[in-house]
Amino acid sequence: MRVAVDISLYPLDANFIPPIDDVIGRLNSHPSIEVTTNSMSTQIRGEYNDVMTALHKEIGTTFEKLPKAVFAIKILNNPHGD
Repeated sequence: MRVAVDISLYPLDANFIPPIDDVIGRLNSHPSIEVTTNSMSTQIRGEYNDVMTALHKEIGTTFEKLPKAVFAIKILNNPHGD
């Protein structure tokens, strides 16, 4: 089953751009998912297990690196209506 995820990271720090760039770069390292960014959020598309595996890994890494951060995540199943 394919899913589309809209994810935003809000590092609770004045220097917020580097952590956002870091997580986007790490998400882009997963070849089994599609990652698209814009000024408001990042969209991830792919098979459910591939997307969730990447999110699990990269959210965990981010939480280990940052003392305080918020992820806002929306998940849509069957994004193409097949």
